[in-house]
Amino acid sequence: MHVIATAGHVDHGKSTLVRALTGMEPDRWAEERRRGMTIDLGFAWTALPTGEAVAFVDVPGHERFVPNMLAGVGSVPAALIVVAADGGWMPQSAEHLAALDALDVRHGLLAVTRADLADPGPAAEQARAEIAKTSLGDVEVVAVSGATGDGLPELRAALHRLVTRLPAPDPSAPVRMWVDRSFTIRGSGTVVTGTLGAGELRVGDELELAGTQRRVRVRGLQSLGATAAAVPAVARVAVNLRGVERDQVRRGDALLTPGRFHTTDLLDVRLHGDPVADLPAEVTLHLGSAAVTARVRPLGVDTARLRLSRPLPLRVGDRALLRDPGRHHVAGGVTVLDVVPPPLGRRGAAASRALTLATMDGRPDERDELRRRGLARRADLARMGVPVSAAPVAGDWLADPEHWRALRRRLLGEVARYGREHPLEPGMPVDALRQLLDLPERSLVEALVAPPLVTRAGRVAVAGTATALPDGVVRAVERVRADLADRPFLAPEAARLAELGLGQREIGAAVRAGALLRLADGIVLLPGAVDEALRVLARLPQPFTLSQARQALGTTRRVAVPLLELLDRQGATRRQADDGRVVATKEPGVASQRRT
Repeated sequence: MHVIATAGHVDHGKSTLVRALTGMEPDRWAEERRRGMTIDLGFAWTALPTGEAVAFVDVPGHERFVPNMLAGVGSVPAALIVVAADGGWMPQSAEHLAALDALDVRHGLLAVTRADLADPGPAAEQARAEIAKTSLGDVEVVAVSGATGDGLPELRAALHRLVTRLPAPDPSAPVRMWVDRSFTIRGSGTVVTGTLGAGELRVGDELELAGTQRRVRVRGLQSLGATAAAVPAVARVAVNLRGVERDQVRRGDALLTPGRFHTTDLLDVRLHGDPVADLPAEVTLHLGSAAVTARVRPLGVDTARLRLSRPLPLRVGDRALLRDPGRHHVAGGVTVLDVVPPPLGRRGAAASRALTLATMDGRPDERDELRRRGLARRADLARMGVPVSAAPVAGDWLADPEHWRALRRRLLGEVARYGREHPLEPGMPVDALRQLLDLPERSLVEALVAPPLVTRAGRVAVAGTATALPDGVVRAVERVRADLADRPFLAPEAARLAELGLGQREIGAAVRAGALLRLADGIVLLPGAVDEALRVLARLPQPFTLSQARQALGTTRRVAVPLLELLDRQGATRRQADDGRVVATKEPGVASQRRT
C-alpha cells in the first residue's frame, strides 16, 4: 500500500478529486458535506489499474484548519498538490507547499483541477514553478476534471509512476504510529487510526502509548476496511486497543514499540527556513499528528533549543515543522540534532553548545555521539535512533575510545596520588574514584582498572608495590618486635598497642607491608610466628589440647585460640572429634607457603 496526502487551497477540488478517484466520500462529518468544505481529515482508498493500493489522506484547505492539515501530512511520504485551473495559485496553496517543504517531502504530483472550466496551462505553469523551489523539485503535472472525469486515467497512470519512486519502508524498524483519530466501537472498545510509516503491526503486539508509558495491546487490526492479522508499512491502519480508554488517547499521541524511542520535552534542532533570531519566543512544533507549543532559545544562526509543552517520542534526525500561529506563518522545518542535550547552566555553556551544534548534521552516528558524550548506555543510544555496533566497556555502557583512555590515565594518577597522601590505606575506595571521575556507576571504575592497578575489597591500588610505612609506624613495629623477642607468642595487649600508636589503620598498613601478622582484631604477632609455632607444636605428644598448646607456646588463650584456628585453616594442623589436634606436617616453612 502507498499513502498520499492532498494539499491545496480551499475549494480547489481536493475532496472532489479524491471522490472521483476512489468512489468513496472522504468528508466524514455531516457539517462538511452540508457546507461543501473539508474541516477535518478525510480518508479514502483505491486500487490503481496496475494493482497498487493507494490510500489518500484528504486535508482541509481553509486557513483556519491548517493545524488539521498538518496532522494529516506529517506522516506521509508523498503529496498530491491540487490547484484549480480557474483559481490559480492561492495563499493556502503557498502555505500548504511551505509545510510540505518544511517537512522535507520529496515526492509529489500536481493535479490541475477544473480543467473543464478554464485553460489549465497558466495555473500549471505558475504552480510548477513554485513547487520547483522546494524539496519536491520538478513534479509531473496532470490536468483533470473531477466533474467530467476527463484526465482521470492520466492521473491514475501518473500516480502509478509516483508510487514506484517512493522509498521502500523498513519492515524491521520500530513502530511509531501517530494517532490522527480515536473513537470507540460498541463491543470492541477503543480504536485509533494513523499512518504506519515503518515497521509492522501484528495482532497481540504490546505497544507503548507515548507520553504516558502506558502499555497497551493490539486487539485487532484493519487496513483499507479489511481485517488483518498483520499490517506492514506503509499503510493506513485502524488499531483496536486493549488497556486504554477512549478519553486516554487523542490525536497527537503515538503508539510505539516499547523501549525504542526517547520521550522528551527538550531538544536541540537545526532550523531550515527563517533565521532563528526572527522566531517569536513561542512557536508550535508539528511532528506526525502532534502539535505542541515550543519555547525557543536561539543557539547560533540556524540552531536552537526547544522546550516543549509536553514530551514527544523523538529520535535524532527526525524532521518536524515550526509554525508561528500568530502570523499564520510556517517558519520552516527543523531537523532534530539531539534529544538528550546537555544543561546550559554554566557561564559560556550556551556559546560552547552553539559551536558544537554547528558541526552536527542530524544524521545519527555512533562514533559522533560517543565522542560528544564520552559515555552512553547502549539502550539509550538505540532509543535516540543511533545504530550501535561497538562492544560495551561495562554492562551496557559504551565509551568513546579516547575518552576511555583518558579516564584510565586519570585513574592511575589518582590512585598513585591517594597512595602517597594516605600511606596507611590499602588503596583508593572505588566510590571515591567514581565521584572524582564523574562516572555514573561503580562498574565503570572496575572496568577501567588494568595493570598495574588491581581491585581488592572495594579499593583500587597499584599491584606488587609495597607501601612505604611512615616512620612512626616503623618505630612502633620495632618496639613490638623487641617486646616479642623473648616470648614470641605473647601478643601485646590493646593498651600496649594504643601506647605504641598502633590503631587499626596502622596495623593494617604494617600487615600489608609484611611487618606484622594479624591473627584477629587487636591481636598481632611477628610474620615468622606461624612457622615457629608449628615447630613448637610438632614437639608435643600428638594429639594435643588447647591448654597444652597454650603452655608450650607460652601465651594466653586470647592468642592461642586464633593462632590454632589459623593453622587449622591452612591445613598445618587438624582438629579431631575430641577437640584435640595433630600437626599435619612437620616441615618448616610449610605453613608460610600455604598462607601465601
